[in-house]
Amino acid sequence: MRCIYIVLFLLSVLIAAVSQILLKISANRQYTSRTKEYLNVGVIAAYAIFFLSSLLTVLAYRGVPLSMGPALEATGYLWVTILGRVILKERVNIRKIFGLAVIVFGVILSGISK
Repeated sequence: MRCIYIVLFLLSVLIAAVSQILLKISANRQYTSRTKEYLNVGVIAAYAIFFLSSLLTVLAYRGVPLSMGPALEATGYLWVTILGRVILKERVNIRKIFGLAVIVFGVILSGISK
């Protein structure tokens, strides 16, 4: 049963990463006014998705120990890097890959010790 909550937590982190990508796409566009820069479909959708992610995280904490939350949340770096590469065509250098490997190793190590 605990596994379902962990998957739910990871899903919430993925959804938050999608929200961040939407915000970056919106930030890269040019707008005619400050109002349109902050009140447009992309920004509003990104914050709505982030709110959904927050709700899922709260629900996931019903079965995930509080001490495990930060380790699961750290997978967000992995999701943002993957989505940034696939959607935004950002470059991923060897330093980023090494950093991600350290994060993934830490998450796995944290999961094993629990």
